[in-house]
Amino acid sequence: MAFSLSRPLNPIACLLKRRRLSVVIRPGAAIFFTLLMVCSAYSPAFALEKKPYDKQLLRLSELLGAVHYLRELCGANEGQLWRKHMSEIMKAEGSTALRRLSLTRRFNFGYRSYSRTYSHCTPSAQTAISRFVNEAALISDTMVRNIP
Repeated sequence: MAFSLSRPLNPIACLLKRRRLSVVIRPGAAIFFTLLMVCSAYSPAFALEKKPYDKQLLRLSELLGAVHYLRELCGANEGQLWRKHMSEIMKAEGSTALRRLSLTRRFNFGYRSYSRTYSHCTPSAQTAISRFVNEAALISDTMVRNIP
């Protein structure tokens, strides 16, 4: 790593010299970027907000995604009902971008997992729907009772 004080304001510049790649960094820039990384790790904007019921909430998101796919597959004609329920949860619980991302990923994981498994409605798909709806209701009731 070569240090150069004569370079312009660009703190990190990759220069191709004699068929090898070298990185030129200003001395103050290395300290700045180190401090930036340390400070951003402790910033509330970057930290994922942890709540005691996150595990249940993420499972509920996954179940809603699976139910959304399976009910649509089995011809329930509910439109975006389950996605709307997920949107309501995200409005209530998605206080940061990372939290919303986490909830969205779990919803999509549930949806995609069952879209790979079922291509048409079967008795086992209908059984899965009823189990998932029951589990989602149980999680919801438990969260309502246990969270102040």
